[in-house]
Amino acid sequence: MRFSNSFLDEIRDRVPISDVVGRRVSWDKRKTNVSRADYWACCPFHGEKSPSFHCEDRKGRYHCFGCGVTGDHFRFLTELEGLSFPEAVQQIADMAGIAMPIADPVMEKREKERTSLLDVMELATQFFQDQLQTANGARARAYLRDRGLTGRTIETFRLGFATDSRNALKEFLAGKGVPKEQIEACGLVVHGPEVPVSYDRFRDRIMFPILSSREKVIAFGGRAMSPDAPAKYLNSNETELFHKGNVLYNFTRARRAAQGANGDGTIIAVEGYMDVIALHQAGIENAVAPLGTALTENQLELLWRMTPQPVLCFDGDGAGIRAANRAADLALPHIKPGRTVRFALLPDGKDPDDLVRNEGRAPFDKVMSQAKPLAEMIWGREINAGQFETPEAKAELEARLKQLVAVIADENVRRHYQQDMRDRLNGFFQPQFQNRTNERRNFERGGGQNKGRPNDGQRGARVSGSGISDRLARSGLVRGHQELPALRESVLALTVVNHPALMQDEYDEIASIDYDSRELQRLWSGMLGAAAAVAAQHLTREHLIERLEELGFGGLIQSLEQQIRNARLWIATEEAAMEDAREGYRQALAFHKRAKALRWHKIELEREIAEATEAGNGEVIDQLMRALQEVHFEGLRLENQEAIVDGFGVLSGRVKKAANH
Repeated sequence: MRFSNSFLDEIRDRVPISDVVGRRVSWDKRKTNVSRADYWACCPFHGEKSPSFHCEDRKGRYHCFGCGVTGDHFRFLTELEGLSFPEAVQQIADMAGIAMPIADPVMEKREKERTSLLDVMELATQFFQDQLQTANGARARAYLRDRGLTGRTIETFRLGFATDSRNALKEFLAGKGVPKEQIEACGLVVHGPEVPVSYDRFRDRIMFPILSSREKVIAFGGRAMSPDAPAKYLNSNETELFHKGNVLYNFTRARRAAQGANGDGTIIAVEGYMDVIALHQAGIENAVAPLGTALTENQLELLWRMTPQPVLCFDGDGAGIRAANRAADLALPHIKPGRTVRFALLPDGKDPDDLVRNEGRAPFDKVMSQAKPLAEMIWGREINAGQFETPEAKAELEARLKQLVAVIADENVRRHYQQDMRDRLNGFFQPQFQNRTNERRNFERGGGQNKGRPNDGQRGARVSGSGISDRLARSGLVRGHQELPALRESVLALTVVNHPALMQDEYDEIASIDYDSRELQRLWSGMLGAAAAVAAQHLTREHLIERLEELGFGGLIQSLEQQIRNARLWIATEEAAMEDAREGYRQALAFHKRAKALRWHKIELEREIAEATEAGNGEVIDQLMRALQEVHFEGLRLENQEAIVDGFGVLSGRVKKAANH
């Protein structure tokens, strides 16, 4: 059975080649970069001890640098597993969830017709190219020259011209023996029951051929030469070859540039044909564009097929900002680990063509270096949408952010976005809170003046409303000559010790907590051992404390209790209600993980800066230093969080017994 190219392309595109190859190899953890869809393994075709077999999802290819084998999904199955080609196609189709085509003479005829239509589109492209070079095309050539395009660029993108004639193209194709049915099927003429005589769709327009992923012309975009034309840009209508929402202009050329020897894997999505072409001429060959409409879900999937983090570049005017916001909302439900978008916003009133025409690529490269993550784009839009001076307005902002983040389908990414937005909210409202700090302290003391330095209890976080303060990021307290753990770690540990029922539902996560404090590491080992000896539902605080005291941790637990009570963090004590303790534990754990992640990120950036310094790569050093500064500021924001636990909890109340300790 003969399979159509469109069917083979579809199932190849739906199944990452790493899924096919990964069933027969073990990926090397050191060399593999999952976020970039770049995999390495020992070659399954020849014996070797070091991985030289490379598999790349975005190209859909594998290659062994040892024995030289190379191929795609189907070749891997036919050569390694001995399947016939139809069997290999069947297996990939099953993985893609697509039914195999039934041998159908009608379908085979349709595929032949598609091939014929591609031939017609090629003839039309050559006709438009030739017309651009005639006397009729002089005005169009002058326009392209004024836009700064060179002859080489015009030839590369095969730009052409449709004369102001109702039948020039139709007569040319008819003269080549093309039947009118094929001309109509290609969308090159306007026809129908209400049109007595069909006529050329494109007239008096500069023509931009639109290519498929196999670099065949499947449609055209036309830019009107007359300022009075009803539509400045006109695309081909939907045809057997062309579905506008599934195509990106310059797709294949941009993918090749991004993945080539000089590419960094980045794909830039700009707004129009001329933006793509101007950037290409300036040396930025990895740009694509939607076809005159807002970005669609299918086009976004095409971008992610090329790169895990495309950059969406929009004009800096109001329309561009609105388009960027629509794209952010479009992307948000579909992001996953290693799959997101960034946003580059151009100076107001400028488009990429404007930036590179006069000053080359440097201004555009600067815009790209300042591209914003999706989270920052969402945050900036919401806080710029109003004033937040009242509690009601703040609550509305918080509710809006929760609603936006809730659409993220991936659970892990959604959880991190929720934490990120909470952190941003706390930081956003923090300055207003800090301005009233002294006033609040006086109020809590009954209006008295602050005389001298307050003790730890006075400096602690509020019992209700604010909760655990930024001092969770610092230790600063000593037990004899032994420094106590950081307050955040003490809260985390003591909450579980005082409420061992947490281990019934959270055991795996609790068992994996990695403390910086050596004493808490030892305490945790003893606690987990004690918990393992008793069924989780029967583990009580009294039993756990007794066992830990037997292991010599009684003094440490008393010190942790005193540290917590001095800071008035009642939610970690045994008096806290279970629901409040659980919430406090989860938020403290989130802070703990975030702090460790920032620290490791800082270490990694410092290592990369050292390597870049040795290599003398100043541009990379500048980028890394900016990233390091962002990590530093993020750390400060984390340290200055006003609360990670909201008070003592609704069920706990302000327990007098706890307050009097």
